[in-house]
Amino acid sequence: MDKVVHFEIPVDDADRARAFYGAAFDWGIQPMEGFDYTITMTSPVDETTQAPTEPGAINGGLRPRTAEIPTPVIVIQVDSIDESLKKVEAEGGSTILPRSEMQGMGAYAYFKDTEGNVMGLWEAT
Repeated sequence: MDKVVHFEIPVDDADRARAFYGAAFDWGIQPMEGFDYTITMTSPVDETTQAPTEPGAINGGLRPRTAEIPTPVIVIQVDSIDESLKKVEAEGGSTILPRSEMQGMGAYAYFKDTEGNVMGLWEAT
């Protein structure tokens, strides 16, 4: 069973969104150097793995809003993005963004389900 491990919130103004989520929910806000992306920490994490230490908790990120990905995204961790996208397409979904590498971290992709929702996939290295 593949698990939900992350969420992404599309934003139009990263600085405004960082200020909002930091103040409204006391989330840890950490812009990623070299990326147009902000990590949002909603839970304490293990210093080694950066995984949440509270059962059931997930952390997320703020990303630029695009026409392809205009709404929040739930991210599912899988063993193989390529195999998962094949299954998605076989079941009537479609690939929005194929496998993309994040050097030293893993890979991600986006797909659209049969209901029109955009979802994310994550494959850890």
